[in-house]
Amino acid sequence: MCYAIPGQVVEINSKTVTVEYFGEKKKAINEIAELKAGDFIYAQGGYVIKVVPEPEALATLELWKETFFELRETDLRLSRRPKEETGIGNDLSLILDKAAEGRELKREELLKLLATEKPAELDQLFKTANFLRQKYLSNSCCVHGIIEFSNYCRHDCVYCGIRKSNSILKRYRMSEEEIVEAAGEAIEKHGFKALVLQSGEDQEYQVDRVVGVIKEIKKRYPVLIFISVGEVGREGLQKFYDAGARGVLTRFETSDPKLYANLHCGDKLEERLQNIRDAYSLGYLVLTGGLIGLPGQSIESLLDDILLTKELNAEMYSFGPVLPYGPKTELVLKVLAVSRLVDPKNARILVTTGFETLEPSAQKLGLMAGANSVMLNVTPLKYRKLYEIYPGRAHAEETIEAQIKATLDLLYSLGRAPTDLGI
Repeated sequence: MCYAIPGQVVEINSKTVTVEYFGEKKKAINEIAELKAGDFIYAQGGYVIKVVPEPEALATLELWKETFFELRETDLRLSRRPKEETGIGNDLSLILDKAAEGRELKREELLKLLATEKPAELDQLFKTANFLRQKYLSNSCCVHGIIEFSNYCRHDCVYCGIRKSNSILKRYRMSEEEIVEAAGEAIEKHGFKALVLQSGEDQEYQVDRVVGVIKEIKKRYPVLIFISVGEVGREGLQKFYDAGARGVLTRFETSDPKLYANLHCGDKLEERLQNIRDAYSLGYLVLTGGLIGLPGQSIESLLDDILLTKELNAEMYSFGPVLPYGPKTELVLKVLAVSRLVDPKNARILVTTGFETLEPSAQKLGLMAGANSVMLNVTPLKYRKLYEIYPGRAHAEETIEAQIKATLDLLYSLGRAPTDLGI
């Protein structure tokens, strides 16, 4: 199954190209020198990643043609806001109406939404977030793969299962060739167009070694690569970018400096944030966010986390629960929904594996509450269960094929197209 629909280039303006999909035009960044108008391409994360031969593209488009519009109709039906709202306070109703019109909400209005626990009000919040997702970003859903290549880490973060002081964890470190082979299987056998390469801050995998892996993957396969290996400094980020990586996944976890220091053995939040800002300034797509359910975390702090994510120019919002003693499902959904209200036109919002571990129906619930991205684990099975950042992780022993089937069945039932059509 291919997680992109081929589009046709209709205009080239320097490094920005206009691509047409079934009459709809999108923009993408192009780094392929020989690309020309009329070519068919695959795009992912707003980047052109591959030129597709015309016969292959036309055959794929023919297969997608009816399905694409059927899915869109299903999504439109499921994302409508009810005309009459019952069991919901007038103040909250006015706030949601304001959000549905695309108007910016005030801090106190956002706090009111995060604080509500009434089922009818939660239902309307989630429906409004889903309405805004459809209004501005249609039915496209990003489907990325992740390869977790090492569970060694030099840090000792309180909440993390792969922290260096966890002496009972069996450690592993994939070789460079194993990582490249895992990427090749995900791309060539399963059709992934975007992959995250993730590890703890493994001192054996210094920047130059990771650079070699990125270069080899990019040499062999057309794929958008995201890096998630902790803080490497601006110079390290530049090396990754020059090697071909175009995305960085680095969560700040909490916007509260004191709480951050307590959780990270005195480390400074500002250093983490600077790493994220450096990534954006270098041209990376930024994936970031925080933890939900931290000890001492308030509603105000959670809102600060959401607002900071937007301030950091996040392409994708990643919020997950603290496990194993996680928050209620409803709180995670509120954070996803309010994130959509804060950044309705641009945000890709991820349903995290952590949320799937907390709540078996997380993908469906999250996608119906404003989210539009999922990540499937394509780490080789013999290593996957060892990347135990929290106990009982979802999909730890599930084949890639099973994950894909379950995800596609869900996406189609919700009217979502497993694609990323550009910017």
